[in-house]
Amino acid sequence: MNIKKLLPQLLTLLVLILIFGFFSYNAQLNMENRGLEFGFDFLKYEASFDIQFSLIEYDGSHSYFRAYLVGLLNTILVSVIGIIFATILGIVVGVARLSKNFLIERTAAIYVEFFRNIPLLLQIFFWYFAALRALPLPENAEPILGVSFLTIKGFFVPSLIWNNLDIFIYSIIAAIISIFFVKMYARKKQDNQGIQTPVLKISIGLSIFLPLLSFILGGVDASVELPVIKQLSQSSFTYEGGIKLPPELIALALALSLYTATFIAENVRAGVQGVGKGQKEAAASIGLTPNQILKLVVMPQALRIIIPPTTNQYLNLTKNSSLAAAIAYPDLVLIFAGTALMQTGSAIEIVSITMLTYLTLSITISILMNWYNNKIAIREK
Repeated sequence: MNIKKLLPQLLTLLVLILIFGFFSYNAQLNMENRGLEFGFDFLKYEASFDIQFSLIEYDGSHSYFRAYLVGLLNTILVSVIGIIFATILGIVVGVARLSKNFLIERTAAIYVEFFRNIPLLLQIFFWYFAALRALPLPENAEPILGVSFLTIKGFFVPSLIWNNLDIFIYSIIAAIISIFFVKMYARKKQDNQGIQTPVLKISIGLSIFLPLLSFILGGVDASVELPVIKQLSQSSFTYEGGIKLPPELIALALALSLYTATFIAENVRAGVQGVGKGQKEAAASIGLTPNQILKLVVMPQALRIIIPPTTNQYLNLTKNSSLAAAIAYPDLVLIFAGTALMQTGSAIEIVSITMLTYLTLSITISILMNWYNNKIAIREK
């Protein structure tokens, strides 16, 4: 073993241990002076505060750990919504930036320059305090498509009430597994015989046929519950039934999606432009259609450029969701690192848990995106 290579590593490890020990000792000393004890027992105590929006059952009688779960799920919800819409919008705008149509290209360019140069917090304020505050009250709202209502108190949409939901879920799982094997078969057939299989059409067919079969043969049944207006007091109205999307969620999802989509759009544009023109011409010379050129030649190479910076944008979106506290959306920061921290005084424990949670979410996204990036990588044979 080379001591010259080992010694710097040992010294670095020693310095890190000393730094960690120094701050740990000082934190413990300060807590003892203030009569505080380090521990996570507070998580089982009654939270004694309400949360306006929750994906799971919760009231003030539940524990702080339950409140943490509510905040975590709300954070994941807005992050997933933001990532989905930002990706779709980013791809559309990125492709539009490459359009030969002057009006389309300029419109996409203006969108990118406008939204990416305004601070995200200001965009959240605009959607919440300006755009959504201009919506009508529930009693004055006009129905959208006859079943939904967009009001100052939120977006009320119909919900489905399921019977034999487990069978329906099994049918979806079966469809996903079937699509996976179809894709494997199609790839093997293309590699061995050079014959393409219409994977997209087959996948769409399986996604529709198998769940539909669960309704016909599996006894799955679903009924629609519509939102109905209800008077709470002489001057206050709301809607009962269906699903309520609070204005805080709508404003935050809109701001995160529109802001992050600008950077994804530039990633898409750079990725497509990174593929040499000669390769497109060579593909066209052997008789490939424009769709085949895009699918088989351009995108496999462009994705190598698109995915790494897009992963960073997904991470930024997830971390930027913590700005939700500015408009009182009950995310992890507002519920746990805000209300719970002030009530318990367990600052070190709560902040540590919150930091580790965001770290875990970010690492999970990185692992999934790196796996996908390796999966689609072009390997030389």
